[in-house]
Amino acid sequence: MDQSQRLLWPFLAAFAGVGFLSLMDAQMKAASLAAGVYTASLLRSLLAAGIAAPIWLARGARWPKPAVLRLHVERGVVSAFMALTFFYALTKLPLAEAIAISFMAPLLALYFAHLLLGEQIRRSAIGASALGLAGTLVIVSGRLGRAEVNEDIWLGLASLLVSAMLYAYNFIVIRKQSQVAGPIEVATFHAGVGGLVQLLAAPFLFVLPGPNAMLSIGYAAILTVAGSMAIAWAYARAEAQVLVPMEYTGFVWAALFGWLFFREPVTLPTILGVALIVAACWIAAPRARRRKRTASSVDGTGLP
Repeated sequence: MDQSQRLLWPFLAAFAGVGFLSLMDAQMKAASLAAGVYTASLLRSLLAAGIAAPIWLARGARWPKPAVLRLHVERGVVSAFMALTFFYALTKLPLAEAIAISFMAPLLALYFAHLLLGEQIRRSAIGASALGLAGTLVIVSGRLGRAEVNEDIWLGLASLLVSAMLYAYNFIVIRKQSQVAGPIEVATFHAGVGGLVQLLAAPFLFVLPGPNAMLSIGYAAILTVAGSMAIAWAYARAEAQVLVPMEYTGFVWAALFGWLFFREPVTLPTILGVALIVAACWIAAPRARRRKRTASSVDGTGLP
């Protein structure tokens, strides 16, 4: 397999992972509205851990070393609060718009990658992310610009801002984590630690969900494991700044799921925004392939 093909697979894995997680968001919005944000988020994490852990154990699991365990705990704690704030925002804002606004996270992640991982920020990476962000702004101006601004919208936007900051930092932890642990181990601890953190509030916030909400939560748990494994696999094989623009495809998935499940119309601003997002990913991919041919390629880090 040549270098360009070796990078194509992580790119496609990240694309699929974002799709799985976008579908999970749709399921979680329904569950959060029916059973409450806390209950839906807690059960999703615990069920996801219950799905991933047996697979991890069956594959000859070994307890991670202290340094690796610290990364698992760090990401689990960050993800727990990231999920709670994002799912809360989904109850206040439309799914597609919420995902579009959250796209500030990948742009922030580029600079976190530079500060915390020492990755050099290339002009093409900045340009791709900026183009993707421009696409989301077109979408937001076309949709939210016509909405009546009320308290729920402000609460949703504030919650999204917190979630986006946590999500940007989460990219960096994923990059570190995926270099020292396999995808199924990452998925197990991601869900397990996140669930344990949220479990602390169960005596005060938990309510028993109904059958329909429980079904949505179950689907969301399966999608969480699939998405987490796909993204961990991808980030173990490519730099964060190469894969970050793929996050912008989340709106493409959200628009699709919104149309399929809720018959939400696809407007002209949505089409223009999606075109910019796809262009951003196209810009990132060729540049990443050229990067693989240089002495400082990802393979040079010793990753599988």
